[in-house]
Amino acid sequence: MASRKRFRRLIIPFTLALAAISTDAAAQLFRSTSKVGTTAGQFLKIGHGARAIGMGGAQVGTSRDFSAIYWNPAGLSRLEVNGELGFHHVNWLADISYDAATGILPVRNLGTFGFFIVSMRVPEDVVRTVEFPEGDGRVWDATSFALGVAYAANLTDRFSIGFVGKYVREAIWTEKANGFAFDFGTLYRSEIRGLSLGASISNFGTKMRLEGRSLYFNYDPDNNPGTGPGNIPAQLRTTEFDLPLSFRIGIGYDIFPMEEVRVTTAIDATHPNDNTEYINSGLEFAWREIIFARVGYTSLFMRDSEQGLTWGFGVQYGLPNVVQFRLDYGFADYGRLNNVQFFTLALTF
Repeated sequence: MASRKRFRRLIIPFTLALAAISTDAAAQLFRSTSKVGTTAGQFLKIGHGARAIGMGGAQVGTSRDFSAIYWNPAGLSRLEVNGELGFHHVNWLADISYDAATGILPVRNLGTFGFFIVSMRVPEDVVRTVEFPEGDGRVWDATSFALGVAYAANLTDRFSIGFVGKYVREAIWTEKANGFAFDFGTLYRSEIRGLSLGASISNFGTKMRLEGRSLYFNYDPDNNPGTGPGNIPAQLRTTEFDLPLSFRIGIGYDIFPMEEVRVTTAIDATHPNDNTEYINSGLEFAWREIIFARVGYTSLFMRDSEQGLTWGFGVQYGLPNVVQFRLDYGFADYGRLNNVQFFTLALTF
């Protein structure tokens, strides 16, 4: 017991110091490389979980379901479940379809393991050229895909860490780009009842470059087929782009943790490498952990943002100690763009 107390006294200051160093390092990195709209893998910025979306995406400091694998993987170790499966669908902008599946499995004395698969698809369209503005008989589409595994563990009864490793792939017509990324998160449950603090770094990884057969062509150096070498095999080289790296810190607090009613509030601050800093905030009301209502505001202070008000609701029911079903809906206002709707089905064992 004494050694455990000494460990707590050491780990908390160490964690705070590490967070301060990481924050300063991240700030220096972002300050030197920040360029709006210059990263690949933009689909990695679409939030997981209709519950999280309804709360404005403020989830780093609070963990209630499988979507923690996206917002802060450290929260996975705090889920009081034997296992959870989550299925997430988004009616994204411009008729784009976004789907994700997540699985969580706590293993006693080892930690919590998880996986996720994400797929985003752009509908097929005809290939248009100057000579054939109505289409030349070909079609094109675009897809984005991510596959990841996660691990989280409680280092003490209050402090948790989590990691995610993922493979990222994007394709448009005949060109493809591949990359790998890493997420890291920490979560601290304060001695103040209902108060928790979190921090996470998402999408720290390789650069991505499009490659494919449409970039190959035959080249005549002097543009004269009658002289010198001609039809030399050549290739266009595309530019490399970073992944959308984000650093988040957040606070979650259960304002009224009563027997039948729970009110949770949360606020996050985010520093991305491809945009300006912004704040997410949200509120969730739960009655008997059966009926849920949520409201939030996302991307506050982001420059030229079309995002803003979010809201949602959910219902959970099932057989106690056997399986619980939860259905969540989230709505996000995108200003001059179409509104976006999020749907989540979760099975908790």
